[in-house]
Amino acid sequence: MVTSLNGKKIAILVTDGFEQAELTGPKQALEQAGAQTHIISAESGEVRGWDGTEPADSFPVDLTFAAANAGDYDAVLLPGGVVNADTIRIDAQAQQLTKQIADAGKPVAVICHGAWLLISAGLVQGKTLTSWPSLTDDLKNAGATWQDQEVIVDGQLVSSRKPDDIPAFNREFIKLLAG
Repeated sequence: MVTSLNGKKIAILVTDGFEQAELTGPKQALEQAGAQTHIISAESGEVRGWDGTEPADSFPVDLTFAAANAGDYDAVLLPGGVVNADTIRIDAQAQQLTKQIADAGKPVAVICHGAWLLISAGLVQGKTLTSWPSLTDDLKNAGATWQDQEVIVDGQLVSSRKPDDIPAFNREFIKLLAG
């Protein structure tokens, strides 16, 4: 079955240090299904991904957090990466953009350490999700239920643990977006 996401726009929020596979894998799957994706960051120019602990490729930024309008998007994707996640979680504009998309009942998809932004935005209480295992205590302390699974869908929230989970993550995120 081919799923069409024609007309859907997805905001991908990152700063330097995101796990590159957690951006490129979902971005490619979303675009192949017909969605339009925008890389959104704190500053214009480029953002640089990481492959584990090594710097990887740079990607052009489409919009800044300040310029992006949550109403223009059908979902938000939050790749992980420790450096990215630790930086983006304290960015008030990234928190606001994510919260507005979530509050509108639109899908929020998060991988690995990306869940830190959800914690800082107050979006995990009462939710069940997964993440990189080192976030277990953070999520539980914020009121979430954490489970060690490759992908979890809780309402409009889709979460995965790591790059190995991307095929399952993509499948469930696209299924949710297709409605």
